[in-house]
Amino acid sequence: MYRQCRDRGFAAPVDVLMEIGYLSKKDYENWRYGRVSYLERVCTANLSKLSTVMHQMRVYAKKAGLKPSFCYYKRWGVKKKGGQGHKPVIPLRFSKSGNPEIERWYATHFVDTKRVSQLKAAALEKAEPPRQEGESPEDGASIS
Repeated sequence: MYRQCRDRGFAAPVDVLMEIGYLSKKDYENWRYGRVSYLERVCTANLSKLSTVMHQMRVYAKKAGLKPSFCYYKRWGVKKKGGQGHKPVIPLRFSKSGNPEIERWYATHFVDTKRVSQLKAAALEKAEPPRQEGESPEDGASIS
């Protein structure tokens, strides 16, 4: 979780499960495409271990001052019916039980708002073209 927050400013339970080896990328993608009925079915850990991981994530997030942010997970690869209109939104299920509280915790990302600000500032610095010596930052004109 620490590594995810450092690298991109937030941590997601599904990414933590992949990072610790309880969920393969292939199984994650199969779930996202709707080939698996619920995420816990393809996790290599039992429900007790998964529950412990989820609990530890919440404890770490609270200690680190991370902001919980709900993320709506929907199925990938859904085509428009008859090629017209909006794509149907098909929600994904995380748990065997379907318990709304468990589903909400799996779908909650934890955001490090300070780190996100730092990453955005760093991205802006990279995006700005290097200035020539004597060039004004406001209009790009030379100072003479």
